[in-house]
Amino acid sequence: MKKKLLGALLGITMAAGLLAGCSQAKDNGGNTGGAAAKANTLSEIKDAGTIKIGVFSDKNPFGYVDSNGKIQGYDVYFAKRLAKDLLGSEDKVEFVYVEAASRVEYLKSAKVDVILANFTVTDERKEQVDFALPYMKVALGVVSPDAALITDVAQLKDKTLIVVKGTTAETYFSENHPEVKLLKFDEYQEAYDALLDGRGDAFSTDNTEVLAWAIQNKGFTVGIESIGNLDTIAPAVQKGNKELLDWINSEIETLGKEEFFHKDFEETLKPVYGDEIDPENLVVEGGQV
Repeated sequence: MKKKLLGALLGITMAAGLLAGCSQAKDNGGNTGGAAAKANTLSEIKDAGTIKIGVFSDKNPFGYVDSNGKIQGYDVYFAKRLAKDLLGSEDKVEFVYVEAASRVEYLKSAKVDVILANFTVTDERKEQVDFALPYMKVALGVVSPDAALITDVAQLKDKTLIVVKGTTAETYFSENHPEVKLLKFDEYQEAYDALLDGRGDAFSTDNTEVLAWAIQNKGFTVGIESIGNLDTIAPAVQKGNKELLDWINSEIETLGKEEFFHKDFEETLKPVYGDEIDPENLVVEGGQV
C-alpha cells in the first residue's frame, strides 16, 4: 500500500466458529420472518444477567472469528466492555452473529438487545432503530486488483462491482450510479471470495475495512480511497428502548474520559494498520465527532 494512497485515505476517512457463551444467528438477506417484539429494557437485561449483542463474524478487523474460533475485533472489544460495566463481567455478553442486511430486523424482532456490527448511521435507518452516540468515523472505498486497478467511478461503467446487501455501499451505488452492475452477497466473506475469484471487477464497502483487507492481501489496492458521504458508526437499539439507549450514551461519554476507543484501536486495529493510520482520523471519543 503506497504512502500516498494511505495519506489520502487518512485525510477523510472518519470485518465459522463459536466462542463459548456465543450463539450464531444468521438469515438470508435479513428476513427474520418474525413480527416486531418488545426489546428487553435495561432493567430486564440486568435481571437476566446477560446482554445479547449483534456483531459480524466475518468483517476483519471489526468483528470476526479468528483461527482459534474466538470472536475478535474493534466492535467486539467495545461489546465486552459494555457487558463488564453493566453486568460486572465481559463474559455476560452473548454474541449473536448477524449479516449486514439483518441488523435492523434483529433489533425489531428482539433477537438482540444491541447491534454493534459496524453500523453506519443513516436517515433511513434512524426511522427504524435508535442510534446511540458514535464511536467511529468512516466513508466508502473501492478495492480492486492491481492488474486492473479502478481509480475512478467512471471506470466501473458496464463492469461488475461487488457489494454486501444492506450496506451503505449498496445504497450509494444503487441510487447514484445505476450504470454500474452490482453483484450482491449476504456475507462479507462471500464478497471477498468473489473478488479473489475474479467474479467482480472491484468491491466497495467502508474504506477502513477495504484498506485493512488490501494490506493483508497482496495484489489488491484501494484505488478509490473515499466516495459518498462522511459517516459515523454507532450502537443501535430497538426504536423506543430509551432506558437502554440512555445508558449506552452515558457509557460512551464516560468511556471518552479514559480514551477507551483509542485503547480499543491499539488492541484491535493497530496490529492490522500498523503506524500508517492516525487513530484521530478514525476514532470518536465521548460521542463527539
